[in-house]
Amino acid sequence: MVQTSARLLKVLSLLQSRRFWAGGDLARELGVTERSVRRDVDRLRSLGYPVHAAGGVGGGYQLGAGKELPPLPLEDEEAVAVAVGLRVAASGPVKGLEEAAVRALGKLEQVLPKRLRRRVNALQAVSVRLGDSAPRVDAEALAVIANACRDSELLRFDYSSREGTASARSVEPYRLVHTSYRWYLLAYDLDREAWRTFRVDRIGPGPRTGRSFKPRPLPSEDVAAYVSQSVSTDAYRFRARVTVHAPASVVSERLSGVAGRIEELDAERCLVHGGADSLEALAFYFAWLGFEFEVHEPRELIEHLHRLSERLARAAQR
Repeated sequence: MVQTSARLLKVLSLLQSRRFWAGGDLARELGVTERSVRRDVDRLRSLGYPVHAAGGVGGGYQLGAGKELPPLPLEDEEAVAVAVGLRVAASGPVKGLEEAAVRALGKLEQVLPKRLRRRVNALQAVSVRLGDSAPRVDAEALAVIANACRDSELLRFDYSSREGTASARSVEPYRLVHTSYRWYLLAYDLDREAWRTFRVDRIGPGPRTGRSFKPRPLPSEDVAAYVSQSVSTDAYRFRARVTVHAPASVVSERLSGVAGRIEELDAERCLVHGGADSLEALAFYFAWLGFEFEVHEPRELIEHLHRLSERLARAAQR
């Protein structure tokens, strides 16, 4: 009985981790026969979990939303509180909780009854947050994107560039990456036939999912570093390479992944790659760190620092 109960929990967890499971794949994952899987699914249904089944070739199982919340250790008010808390955490400033909150939100909203979902949406609509300068991201859109990444489903959305130019995008979504301030989507743009990084707050309302696709190899083994490179330097007019005389661990505490990419040189120095649309912004960026530094490129930044130092010296003499 204990072994069967443990397997039921694993079946439920697997059904929540993927939109659709073929019967044979689910049986192999559990190490049991397909007949045992059918019995486990029947037990879950008897407990109130809405597991849908499709027979024949390509048949399998899918966990859907039912008329009532499945028997979880949550009251209605508790489920609403958890959903609202996850939405806040998914788009909020709490470090280390964002990605886990998105995964949990995707699981919860998959089975949340409509009557409770309406209460969550109503509470979210009338809530006002003060003192948050970071771009706001729609939590429902974020959950749709996260599930599309998880299930390898095509994603279509309207996108606004940094200059405000609108375009329709059709992509293969792969990963969501969060910095201290923003969410980014790493995806393969089908129309441009190239990897692209999209700011989620610039994705229009109501992103739409499509058919499943076969995942292609990622452009880098280190997805976080790849996205950091594309949003911290590649996207800007001026790109800088600077040696900072401070440990990489200390410098990283002052920078987010969107502000710069850091490479450790030794115990006392690190190489910082940064970008900006103006030389003034780059100069302020590295001066603000508060450490000695050497600029390797661009040459224009070195010349600008000379002019800036002369101006500051004159200001100090006055």
